[in-house]
Amino acid sequence: MAETPSLQADAASDATVPGDQERTNARLASASGILALGNICSRLLGLVREMVITYLFGASGAVDALQVAIIVPKAIYDLLIGGHINGAFVPVLSDVITRRGREELWRVVSALISLVIAILALLVLLLELFAPQIVPVVAPGADSGTRRLAVELLRLTAPALIFMSLFAVFSGTLFALRSFTLPAFAGLVFNACIVLVTLALAPSLALLPRLDGGSIALPFVIARPSAGIIAVAVGWLAGAIAQMLLQMPGLRLRRLRPSVNWRHPALKSIGLLYLPVMLSLVIDTLIIRPFSYNLASQTIEGGIAIMNWATTLVQFPQGLVATAISVAILPTLARQSAEMTEAAQRAFKDTLGLGLRLATTLILPAATGLFVLAGPIIALLFENGAFLAADTEITARALRLYLIGLPFAALDLLLVYAFYARKDTLTPALVGIVSLVGYLAVALLLFERFGLFSLMIADSVKHFVHASISGVLLWRRLGGFGRQRLARTGAKSALASLVMAGLALVTLPGLSRWIGAESILQEVALVGFCALLYGGVFFLAARVMKIDELAWLFKLLRERLAR
Repeated sequence: MAETPSLQADAASDATVPGDQERTNARLASASGILALGNICSRLLGLVREMVITYLFGASGAVDALQVAIIVPKAIYDLLIGGHINGAFVPVLSDVITRRGREELWRVVSALISLVIAILALLVLLLELFAPQIVPVVAPGADSGTRRLAVELLRLTAPALIFMSLFAVFSGTLFALRSFTLPAFAGLVFNACIVLVTLALAPSLALLPRLDGGSIALPFVIARPSAGIIAVAVGWLAGAIAQMLLQMPGLRLRRLRPSVNWRHPALKSIGLLYLPVMLSLVIDTLIIRPFSYNLASQTIEGGIAIMNWATTLVQFPQGLVATAISVAILPTLARQSAEMTEAAQRAFKDTLGLGLRLATTLILPAATGLFVLAGPIIALLFENGAFLAADTEITARALRLYLIGLPFAALDLLLVYAFYARKDTLTPALVGIVSLVGYLAVALLLFERFGLFSLMIADSVKHFVHASISGVLLWRRLGGFGRQRLARTGAKSALASLVMAGLALVTLPGLSRWIGAESILQEVALVGFCALLYGGVFFLAARVMKIDELAWLFKLLRERLAR
């Protein structure tokens, strides 16, 4: 029977796992599983969304215009209420629930909703009015036609800012209540709306005029991408509304009332915790993102789109592993950190150690598998219609460079959330400034030689720097992580992943020739067979090396299925 891998870790002996902590670990694993399942569904629909866009519009200027129209409201969302808002929101609301009850929770949330609507309604109005001035700032390298289209699309996507922000408040409230299911599947609803609306509207918006005055619809490739792309923007707005509405059944809406009690102490606490986070987000939103998109727009046509497609793929394992585990453990870490007893501090280290080891065990094979199969996966997902083989090669190279930094990004997210649980948002923000300066320096130094790919290299360096500094600082704050076996777990997972990668390097060329890639069925067969083969090799190697975390997860899964 597999041992519970976390919690011999920091105990005085390796004998017995405390029952409370063992139950906590099981709940965290269950919550992580729900969030991971939601992320899988969301990411799959996200890939379908990108497949639809690339199939219909390719790596065109119209897609660059769409990206600009999405970047602006999303950047404001990330700056004001998105990003790591849960790091400030969940600990405060957890305190409110524990100390003052749920009635007080609804008062706080009501006041916060009213404040969010008031601020963001004004911002949306400003976006509508000043869209022609905003677009050139975000994409100064774009041509005039792309800029004009981006202005039209921005005016469609701007109102989504309000609904995205309300979703963040609703989902953060559910997280504080340790209810994860509805927020977990919000991304699925969001992406589904984009896909359905695009497929429904894009063909009718992109009709070709005929000589007799009628029109010709092309069923496979959009002939007028600048017109058809409007459907994607409409779908993006519809998705923002839908994911907000999805959260409502989980909230007691009858308890929510309009409130202008914006001086509530809990709102002040949230604001004080979020200010340092906003500092790093300001730099990221107003400097790093415009900087990245500006450089990308100066490289090749569709450079912004290629960067975003590669980012979409790398975010799949990041969301599946790191985000799911981080969100699941944050409420528990916050409660454990609030208690000043020695037992609670040991539990904090044990909970964090479990998260770090699970993330390490899962993210390394995921990153490695995606690295070796980057070409076939991108060809399967995107190389149809207007997306050509040359686009596949460039996107695969960009993805592989992003993947170098993925393991560091996954661990870093858990470390950052550990700081947040201790109500310290300043330290991660300061570390973020250091890493962002490093990103700028590396990108500029390498841009002349590597062009678009300098941005991916710089991104991986940024994650390495942030994770390294955060790990050292947190280790000092906690007086060490305890006997968590982090290095041993990491070494075993890395070795098992290298075994998988070695097999892939030897066998993938032959499998590609044997199965072929001339049709979509062959592409599916190639990716599916290789994923099963290489994944099986990893799990076999992990079993031989006795990676306890995987054994524990399988044990929990069997127990769940047996019920």
